[in-house]
Amino acid sequence: MVYQNYIKLLEVKPALTGYLREAHEMLDPFAVTGDKAVHDVRVLMKKSRAVLRLISDQTDDVFFKRNYEACREVGRLLASHRDSSVYRKTLKDLKKDHGRLFASLKDNEHLAALSVNKDVSKEQLPAVKNDLAAARELIGKAGYRLRFQNLQNVDPRMLLASLDETYKTVVQRYMVARNKPRPGNIHLFRKKAKDLLYQLWIFRPLNTSAVKSLEKKLDTMTRNLGKYNDLAQLLKILEYKQPGKVDNIYNDQLILVIRDAQDRYLSKVWPVAFKIFTPGKKLVSLLKFKILIT
Repeated sequence: MVYQNYIKLLEVKPALTGYLREAHEMLDPFAVTGDKAVHDVRVLMKKSRAVLRLISDQTDDVFFKRNYEACREVGRLLASHRDSSVYRKTLKDLKKDHGRLFASLKDNEHLAALSVNKDVSKEQLPAVKNDLAAARELIGKAGYRLRFQNLQNVDPRMLLASLDETYKTVVQRYMVARNKPRPGNIHLFRKKAKDLLYQLWIFRPLNTSAVKSLEKKLDTMTRNLGKYNDLAQLLKILEYKQPGKVDNIYNDQLILVIRDAQDRYLSKVWPVAFKIFTPGKKLVSLLKFKILIT
């Protein structure tokens, strides 16, 4: 256990500035914005929002709301440009182990539509460019507002208290998801766990090895939750409703394959989550340092 009567953390403003600057550069209007860049920008927006939540009680409401909403809107604008590629990758992973089944599903219209790697048509191109331009403008304005926001007097003890509140929220979402493992509950658990993951980076100086260890566990856990969620979204698109019909036998098999994959991802999540989020555990103990939170 590391005992400290002071708290030294990584600075919040440079972290936020870095996220916004990197995202702004990735959406360069003179460069090709591919699936990976879109994904990375969305992650940077989630990191930005997590840090903004961390300092929300130490900034004015106008600054917080405008920048938080800007980051969320960027994610919304870019979401549709990434979803189709995620579904194609999910299907590709399933086909590796179930090639014969997918060969029997060649007439499935939903699968056929998802399997096609569609290029942006001439008709769609202006809308895509507009979304990317709007996202870039939002990020630029958020970065500009951040330049004039004084964050030099951020109280590290209040940040630690805020992190502890995030942890408690994740514990609550874990209990709901574990008792009722429905896609919606699991999705919320993943979102809150990611908040904790992205906020932890600021606290590395308190105990670098312990914080990094927890970050690694959370990263693996949320990735598995993400894969579960991708499969849940795929089930929605397939519009599967009535099992057991003779003429639907291959569709029945596909649903079971997807359900089995979901079970395997969750089987990797719950043991880790139990060790981290079981009610009664304390965040400061997990991070192996002891500082009074007031």
